[in-house]
Amino acid sequence: MNLGVLVFFALLPLATVALFLVILRWPAKHAMPLAYVVAVLVALFFWGTDLNVVAAASINGIVVALNILFIVFGAILLLYTLKESGAIATIQQGFRDISPDRRVQAIIVAWLFGCLIEGASGFGTPAAIAAPLLVALGFPAMAAVMSALIIQSTPVSFGAVGTPILVGVNAGLADQSVTERVIEALGTTHAEMVNQIGMQVALIHSLVGFLVPLIMVGMLTRFFGANRSFVDGLRAWPFALFAGVAFVVPYYAVAALLGPAFPSLIGGLIGLAIVVPAARKGFLIPKDTFHFEERSKWEPEWISRLQDETTPERAEGFALSQMQAWAPYVVVAVLLVLTRTIDPVVDALQSVRFAWEDIFGSGITAASTPLYLPGFVLLVTSVITYFLHQMWTHGNYLNAWKTAGRTILAAGVALIFAVPMVQVFINSAPDGLQTVEEIRMALQDGVGLGAAAQVASMPEMLAQGVATLTGGLWPLFSPLIGGLGAFLAGSNTVSNLMFSFFQISTAEQIGLTASGATWVVALQAVGGAGGNMVTVHNVVAASATVGLIGREGDIIRKTLLPMVYYVLAAGLIGMAIIVGGMNFWYLLWIGWAALWLGFMALNKGRRPALS
Repeated sequence: MNLGVLVFFALLPLATVALFLVILRWPAKHAMPLAYVVAVLVALFFWGTDLNVVAAASINGIVVALNILFIVFGAILLLYTLKESGAIATIQQGFRDISPDRRVQAIIVAWLFGCLIEGASGFGTPAAIAAPLLVALGFPAMAAVMSALIIQSTPVSFGAVGTPILVGVNAGLADQSVTERVIEALGTTHAEMVNQIGMQVALIHSLVGFLVPLIMVGMLTRFFGANRSFVDGLRAWPFALFAGVAFVVPYYAVAALLGPAFPSLIGGLIGLAIVVPAARKGFLIPKDTFHFEERSKWEPEWISRLQDETTPERAEGFALSQMQAWAPYVVVAVLLVLTRTIDPVVDALQSVRFAWEDIFGSGITAASTPLYLPGFVLLVTSVITYFLHQMWTHGNYLNAWKTAGRTILAAGVALIFAVPMVQVFINSAPDGLQTVEEIRMALQDGVGLGAAAQVASMPEMLAQGVATLTGGLWPLFSPLIGGLGAFLAGSNTVSNLMFSFFQISTAEQIGLTASGATWVVALQAVGGAGGNMVTVHNVVAASATVGLIGREGDIIRKTLLPMVYYVLAAGLIGMAIIVGGMNFWYLLWIGWAALWLGFMALNKGRRPALS
């Protein structure tokens, strides 16, 4: 069977998502069931996947979807607990005291606070927390979700105390002959190589990611400002770059000195400690103040059904200080760190495990550790807040639970089909061949459609197609494969598990040195982080936390722009480093960043007529 034909069939489920969700703008609850059906049909009738594997992958997908919904439920519950207690009103006033500028607020909440939460938790939790908080501060729901998703890039590779590197890359490269050859050539150990890759990941992220806050506020003003112009966001460039550097410098330093566990967590914490006091003193704050227009002029699609419900209110006769109002978020951060770094606590929480092992004899296991999920931390924090804010004297705690429950029901349909589609796609050939060379030899021997599952899974075949086309330019495209894996799996960790070995094997095939091979794996991890901006899982989950159901395609169309910047910039930097010395790839990287900023500066936008 021709490689091109196999790639064509592997693309069909993704093409279905792109056509119906992104291009035709169908709601995810309609597009994802269709994509699931297409993935199942391709797997069964063209890829040769066994029926028991498809069924098991679907069941595993449903379990994963329920885990995601639990996290979303916890995020919404906490938000509405704070709304009912009056904390959101206090927090809003606190941000007005720092700066009424919406660009500054987005940078502090989405970028810095989001990076801190990502470092502690991962699992898409930053978007699930930051988006509803921005809505509560007065952002349009779609603007809040977009901002929260754009920052799901730079900190993601070190999310959940380094899981994408320490688990994804580490396990993806373990016990492979090509890995052993690279380790021998480097004169190091496996653990040291993983730490080295982590440092390389942090360097690439730093060089690409320091512009993320500026791009985020440019997107914010272009799509949601009165002038529909990137320029309004670019005017905040001194503060945006200051915030970007305040995060990436300690982030890289921690990766170099302490390894992959804490770059995002400590980088976010130090960034907040630097930027918030500086903003209070007016340091680099834009001279003009950006506000959204009055609510009556907002586009209907910007507004969620929960938009009005998050309007902050102060409980009469009960005032909270800023410290009291922010205390629940401090509790969240502390609990997330404790539950992921203290081994006895981790073991205790993970001991409560529900699992269906080897479903239908497929080798696939569906499992959930509900007490270890971030949703449990958020739920516990909501209960703590009830006592911390003395809510028995004011507010309506039951309303928070009702709102969270209604939102979960609305988001459930999309996720219950989206995640099983991904699991079928990933598990289309669970016992497939291991190496690039084996795949190529099998293709040369001419396998039939029914034997396609013996070649590789669908995502592996897509990666092989790209590698065949690119040859020596592979490092330029390797972040794209990482992004593809994250788009499909909704996880940088899973993307690294799927493709780290493929990446290092391809690097060897095109003749790169051992050092070059580790840089290619680092590019995989960086691309996997950038892909989180557009993954359907994260978009649906973040949208659900603000009640913005049915607009997922519109959000992906917007976040695709920064994702393209991120992946291509990473590829150009990777090519420059791997080629070595001063070379034109550095100029192309600088030119790409300048082109992107120039496009933003010159694209004035056009205000659409109100419908």
